[in-house]
Amino acid sequence: MIVVDHQASRVSVSVFGEFTLSDYKEFEEVVNYKVRFEGPIDLYFDLREMQGATLDVAWEELKFSRAHANDFNRVAVVTDSQWVTWSAWVSQTFVNADVTVFDDADEARAWLEQAMA
Repeated sequence: MIVVDHQASRVSVSVFGEFTLSDYKEFEEVVNYKVRFEGPIDLYFDLREMQGATLDVAWEELKFSRAHANDFNRVAVVTDSQWVTWSAWVSQTFVNADVTVFDDADEARAWLEQAMA
C-alpha cells in the first residue's frame, strides 16, 4: 500500500508493506500529471515501512526512470535498508537528478526544502 501526497513542485510517497505494480502505477499517474503541468519536480520516498517489492515494480521503475530522466530536480529516499540504498544508487544512473538517501525523515524534508529556498 502507498500513500501519495503532492504539493507545489513535489510528490511524496510513503510505502507500507509490499510495493506492488498497482501502487507504482498510482505513483506514476501523479508524477506524470505534475511534470506535465509544472515541469521538473522533487520526489520524497519514505520506504522505512516497505516490506518488499514485486519484480514487476523493479522493471517498471527502470522504464519509468529512463522515460523521465530529466523530470526531477531532487530525490530524497528515506530508508534503513542497504538493499534500498543500493537500488537508489543504481536508479541515479538513469535520472539527471540529485538523489540522496537518508535514515531520518526530517533531514530528508529539510534537504528538499533547501532547494526551494
